[in-house]
Parts: sequence; structure tokens; C-alpha cells
Amino acid sequence: MAPYSLLVTRLQKALGVRQYHVASVLCQQAKVAMSHFEPNEYIHYDLLEKNINIVRKRLNRPLTLSEKIVYGHLDDPAGQEIERGKTYLRLRPDRVAMQDATAQMAMLQFISSGLPKVAVPSTIHCDHLIEAQLGGEKDLRRAKDINQEVYNFLATAGAKYGVGFWRPGSGIIHQIILENYAYPGVLLIGTDSHTPNGGGLGGICIGVGGADAVDVMAGIPWELKCPKVIGVKLTGSLSGWTSPKDVILKVAGILTVKGGTGAIVEYHGPGVDSISCTGMATICNMGAEIGATTSVFPYNHRMKKYLSKTGRADIANLADEFKDHLVPDPGCHYDQLIEINLSELKPHINGPFTPDLAHPVAEVGRVAEKEGWPVDIRVGLIGSCTNSSYEDMGRSAAVAKQALAHGLKCKSQFTITPGSEQIRATIERDGYAQVLRDVGGIVLANACGPCIGQWDRKDIKKGEKNTIVTSYNRNFTGRNDANPETHAFVTSPEIVTALAIAGTLKFNPETDYLTGKDGKKFKLEAPDADELPKAEFDPGQDTYQHPPTDSSGQHVDVSPTSQRLQLLEPFDKWDGKDLEDLQILIKVKGKCTTDHISAAGPWLKFRGHLDNISNNLLIGAINIENGKANSVRNAVTQEFGPVPDTARYYKKHGIRWVVIGDENYGEGSSREHAALEPRHLGGRAIITKSFARIHETNLKKQGLLPLTFADPADYNKIHPVDKLTIQGLKDFTPGKPLKCIIKHPNGTQETILLNHTFNETQIEWFRAGSALNRMKELQK
Repeated sequence: MAPYSLLVTRLQKALGVRQYHVASVLCQQAKVAMSHFEPNEYIHYDLLEKNINIVRKRLNRPLTLSEKIVYGHLDDPAGQEIERGKTYLRLRPDRVAMQDATAQMAMLQFISSGLPKVAVPSTIHCDHLIEAQLGGEKDLRRAKDINQEVYNFLATAGAKYGVGFWRPGSGIIHQIILENYAYPGVLLIGTDSHTPNGGGLGGICIGVGGADAVDVMAGIPWELKCPKVIGVKLTGSLSGWTSPKDVILKVAGILTVKGGTGAIVEYHGPGVDSISCTGMATICNMGAEIGATTSVFPYNHRMKKYLSKTGRADIANLADEFKDHLVPDPGCHYDQLIEINLSELKPHINGPFTPDLAHPVAEVGRVAEKEGWPVDIRVGLIGSCTNSSYEDMGRSAAVAKQALAHGLKCKSQFTITPGSEQIRATIERDGYAQVLRDVGGIVLANACGPCIGQWDRKDIKKGEKNTIVTSYNRNFTGRNDANPETHAFVTSPEIVTALAIAGTLKFNPETDYLTGKDGKKFKLEAPDADELPKAEFDPGQDTYQHPPTDSSGQHVDVSPTSQRLQLLEPFDKWDGKDLEDLQILIKVKGKCTTDHISAAGPWLKFRGHLDNISNNLLIGAINIENGKANSVRNAVTQEFGPVPDTARYYKKHGIRWVVIGDENYGEGSSREHAALEPRHLGGRAIITKSFARIHETNLKKQGLLPLTFADPADYNKIHPVDKLTIQGLKDFTPGKPLKCIIKHPNGTQETILLNHTFNETQIEWFRAGSALNRMKELQK
């Protein structure tokens, strides 16, 4: 039989139509599956093409790649109002992915919906509940024992409702998605903020809260504010010690943690071809740290190579035929344009305490000494969903080999987290894992581990000032080990490895020398490694559970006495009145991430039990009244106490409350618990200078009011002892500000305006008490 591309050429000549029309004909005949785990769920490039053509004709202008994929998934491409940064789009995502910590609440909400099956392909991935302690196998066994109740719930819920289940030990959700489910042009939503990792394979992959996932699994169009598009033009090529991680570290330094809010970051230009597919995924993954809706790269030969190596050559061939729709149009417009010459880019390291504090590696030692940051590195950690590919491990092993050749091992402790069972098995087979052990490393389980605070760290005491260097994505205060004095820096795996060998931030591998065991000085050469294994990937152990064809006999049990799981009760509906005399629970000073609002680490075990996990509400946020964390004044007793205890007191006594926040409130993780907890404990509104995208949506979904000061300076008018009344809810309409009356203890009052971004649908969520309540109303 003639090759596929030759058939296309012959049909083009015969039919006299454009190439993608021919591809549509062949697509309908070929029916290429989205994944080999779901052979009856097909890629619909023909529908993508049809929708793009409708929108292109309407807008009459060149389209960015982001627009092609997003608008190509519109529920109503002919009638949808489209204005970047303004209108809300109703979209039809191709699939849903959930990690185990967020899947618990998502599946509990789906169970509450009363629906029998998910409407789109969906998966659950067990990666968040495995604590790093002794090493991969021992830690995995311990996690399976400790979390047996939760894993059983997720496995049986998946089987009951048609959701694929990846068992603990399979790997990190984003690596599994890249290996099996992402493809060029896909629209995928995931209940984790680093879902954009799939942009490395040319898809629009967006992190959301569990309630958004429930909408999509229920077959309801998903709403997203029409994103702006930030273009990053890459020229030159990567070489030497400079890695893909340095691209996003540089971009984070330019845009800051909120510079990408409401926008998709679209990489393009000739420099793209010098980056591997997994390197592109690294860049997209950490785009979450600049607040971006997601990030994406155009389809190219590096993606084709990765698809083929991971057993998806049929998808690559189909993507080749539809390539016009998988790259930006010439002359398309970006709302902002950044240019980076990769040939001039130097290795970077960002931190501490925030991922946008960028430094060239050559300068960080000097800056650390000036700022009083510890320069001695206690631990170097490589892996995580951001940097755990075969290429990452290979480049780190290449550095380690040089040290071993000179009789050296790491001066710092050193840990390695493989991204998936496939990566673990392959680096074991190819010798990388042993090299990293030989240099002093411990190979951890295929899981998130220390990156999300799942780290039973023993080498320091809480409160001890120290420095760690990781190839992770976030470095917020206490993020990795719950120690607020740990200065965490993020960089590439190869730089982490070099710094762990040297043991100090003052080492620059591009220029500085190490002293070998023989006393001779030597310089590390820039690492070189294959982007993909020469042989096929070793899949390792089979860790996937297919949902059964017939699940009628499947039961999902949640014990009423469980401390890990709790069935949900619907939140109360709005009573039709303005919110009078709201007490201020806390006025937050400075950065307040979702880690501050709902901490991870040891609290992860309660992610399926709303009442128990609410005991961590805002315990990391700094109270402006006293400069302390987890210490707020009870307005009734006038005593200071923990935030959750005070919130529970107010709830018990019928006192509704509000939180006052600063800039970019709720940045970081997608965890919807940061919205569920304040709602559960009696909160009614969160008023800030600005919000992170995912958290703002999560608050709306749970029936809370995320509001922003019309004048940011009004933040200073409100004091923790004041009471607030929010007026205008009876006439709550899109675009119309609400009034807020500030009642001071001395009897004086001030009136300010509060803005919001609610549309008509979201206002119905508020009135119903939550998006889930509204879904049930519509079902009736």
C-alpha cells in the first residue's frame, strides 16, 4: 500500500482541494485513537478544522496557535462572542486528568451530581500521597498501606464511573499524560496547576479546580475567560550548560508571578527547533509560576519524534497532515511579545521564596552572601513533574560521571525522583540511575515527593536556616519541608547536580574548578545526553486499571466514621439579601498562595474530608494586625487564636465573615480546598487587590464572592477590627461594581466600590450556593 503522505498527495490532485480537506477525508477513514488505552475514543482534527474555519471567517485575521486550539473547541463557534481578555468562552475539552489529592474531592462532587458515567475520557493518577522518607520501594509500600482507604475509594469510583486509574507508583500525572494522552491540538483540563506540561506536545492543557473537572465530566460546556496571548519568540539555539529550564526561569524573571495572568504564553520562532519535546514540556510546566492560563509550543519534528518513540506514530502522521492548524498563522498578533536569544541565554537559578526572583548562576553566590542567604547547600533534589525526563536524567548523569571519574561524590545530600515508571525502568536499564546513586544520590518513588512537601526531612530542625537547590517549579516559604527558614532555589537538573557536588551556591560550573581526589583541579564539561533512549522505552510494571465495560455491580463505599473521606453536603443557597456586618477573619499581609490558604504536606491525607482539612485554613497567611501566622483576634472574645478555630467559632455563633487579601491572592496550586474550606467554615467573600486565575474561579464555583478593590489603595482603609456590608447583590449583574460599607469601631463609616468578574452563569452559581447546586437545579 502507498504511504499515507502519498495518498494525501494523490487525493489533493484528484480533488483539487487544500491539504487539510484531504486530511479530513482520510481522518474519518483512519480514526486514530487518542490513546491506546482508549481505542474507541478518536482524535477529531476534522471538527477542529471545521471550527477554526468558522472562527477565521468571522474574525477575518490570522490566528495564533493558542486561538486555533481554543476556538477550535468552542461549543458554538458560529455564535460565540470572542474578545480576548473580555468574553467568557464555552468550550468542549477532549479529556480530563486528576491527581489523587484533588481527585478525591472531584469524584465526591461527581458522585453528588447523580450522573452514571463521565461524558469524556478521564483518568486518575496516584502521585501526591507518597512521602519521601527512605527510598523508592520502601516509601511506596508505606504509602500503599497508609493510604489504602483513599486508593480503594479512587479505584472503585473510577471503575464505577468510567474513569481510568493509574495506581500508586505509576508516576507523576504530567509525565504520564505526556507519555500517553497529550497530543498536538488537544484541549485537556487537569486538576493540577502544572497541567500545562502537555503544551510541550502542542496541546492546550489547563489546570483547574475539581468543580471545573466535574462540569466537563458531566458533559457541560466549560467556561474560560477568553485568554490573551503572550508571544515568546525564540531565536538562536541552546548549547552548553544552558537548558530548557533556563528559558522559563528567564521568562519568570521578566513577567513575575502574575505577569501571565489571563493569558496563554505561546512560544514560537526558529529557536524552538533546538529544544526537545520534553524540554518544551518543562518550559510549559513552569509557566504556572507566572500565572499563565497555560503555555504551548507549535507542532514540529521534535514532537513527532517523541510521539513515535512513545508508541504513537499514528498520531504523529495524522498531525503532519493537519500541521497548518497546529502552528500559528504568519502575521498573527500577540498582546505582548518577548524575544529571547537562546544563544545568549545563560544558566539561571531562581529564588529563594519565590520562583520569579531570577539570577544567573554565575551571580547567585555573590547575591546570596550580600543578602545573608546560606551559601552552603544542604540538599540537592532533581526530578519532579517539571524535570524528570530521560534527557534530564541523562544530563545529570553526565555531570555525575565526571565527578566520579575524579573520585568525587556529592558534598550535599542528593535525591532523584523519576517522573514515571517508564522513566524509572529505562534509566535503570541504561545505567543512569546507578551513576546517580554512585555519586551519592537516593532514588525516590515515582511521585511528587518533596516538590509538594511530601518529605520526611531529618537533617535539620524546623526554624534552622538552610539552603536547598531543586529542579522543581515552586519554592514558596515552607513549600518543600514545612520549614520557613529553608531557602529553596529552582534551576535545571544538571545545575542542581553540579552544585550538589560542589556543595555551595558560589560554584559556577561554566568557569570554576573542582579538586579531584588526587588533588588535581578539573573543570566540569557541559553535559550532553540523548533526548530519547536509543532502544525503546522500558515500560516497567503495568500500573494501569481500565474501567470495566459493565460497572453496574461496582460499589463505592465511604464510611461515615472515616477520617480520610467524607461525603459532601450541599452548601446553603443565597438568602436574597445583601451581606450585612461581615466580620473580618483576617487581613492578609503580602503573598498568600494556596499553600498559605490550604497547606499541603501532612495535610494531604485529609484532601477527601472537608471538615478535617478545614483545620488548616489560612494557617500560613500573615496577619497584618500582629505580623504572625495562624494568629487572629476573635472579635467576640478579643482573644488571639488559630485562624481555623476562630472561623469555627464564628460559624457556630452565626457570624458570617470575610477575608481581606493583597496582590495575586491564591497563586500557586490549583487546589480547590482553598475555596472549599472558607465556604465550609462560614466565609462569604474574599476581597483583594487581585486574584490568581484558578483560585478566583474556584471561589466562584463554591458560592463565594471573589471581589477586588476598584481602587487598590482602599486595601489600606480596612482594618481587622472593622465590619463590612456588601450591597448590590439583589441587582447583581456582570460588570456592575458592588458597594462596600466599612464600619469602623468608633462609629464612622466609609463607602468603597468592589469590582468583580462574574458573568451571568457564575451569578447563578452564587445564587444557588455553588456550581454543583446549580447543576442539580438544571437537572431537575
